Amino acid sequence: MNLIDKTFLHLARKKKLNWMPDEEYLKLMFHARTGKKLNLKDPRTFGEKQQWLKLHDRNPEYITLVDKFEVKKYVAGKLGEEHVIPNLGVWDKFDDIDFDSLPDQFVLKCTHDSGGLVVCKDKSALDMKAAKEKIERSLARNYFWSGREWPYKDVKPRIIAEKFMSDSGVADNEGLTDYKFYCFNGEPKFLYISRGLEHHPTARISFLTLDWNFAPYERSDFKPFEELPEKPSRFDDMIEMSRKLAEGKRFVRVDLYQIGNEVFFSELTFFPCGGMMPFRNPEHDKEIGEMLHL
Repeated sequence: MNLIDKTFLHLARKKKLNWMPDEEYLKLMFHARTGKKLNLKDPRTFGEKQQWLKLHDRNPEYITLVDKFEVKKYVAGKLGEEHVIPNLGVWDKFDDIDFDSLPDQFVLKCTHDSGGLVVCKDKSALDMKAAKEKIERSLARNYFWSGREWPYKDVKPRIIAEKFMSDSGVADNEGLTDYKFYCFNGEPKFLYISRGLEHHPTARISFLTLDWNFAPYERSDFKPFEELPEKPSRFDDMIEMSRKLAEGKRFVRVDLYQIGNEVFFSELTFFPCGGMMPFRNPEHDKEIGEMLHL
């Protein structure tokens, strides 16, 4: 990485470049993150097409779909209430949270960003100071500015508490297994399965085909599964749910859980890794890009 790219990333982290128009910013960010020039006139790779979508596919509905509170109404209408993890409360400020009314186990998350998450497995042992610092830091951040993922810009920052969900099939420190379906023009084409992302060094991510084999794609920032994970019993249902949620969208990643024999919605993501995913083989960026028709 050259000095110009390093300086750009430093200024972006310090929020010194919020004045910059989206297209100019994305060209500089794309080069800083990937080392490549961004082609917006004739985008070919998945990453290039993701940046094009940020600038040209601005459906107002997407604002609702990235809001972790509002999207649940949309999903319930498409799939049914039984596939939505129940909310326990919603608040504008951390100090407004009525912890006495919450059960011993719950999850706090912010509605407007990625990463503002507190998992409480024992309320009596919750580090309240650390939780408050993490949530308030997240509330103060507008996720839009770092990668210009425009749907996040106007999402109202709030805090929701959700029912704590656990899967007896995996180790307690691994958390839930995520099934993330990549859907192009309304059709799921492949997925990746992730586990243990809260503990990055031990986390695993592998891309899979829809007939449950390893796909050739790999991320360079996570280790893959050593063996093919067990196929979930509701996998065919998950494919159909992904298709319903992706209907009418050029691209969206549909994230689902299977807990026991039940399938639950996780989130919708329009720009995985900000559209700058680090593939181990750059040719796979082009191959996936061919699936996305602009």
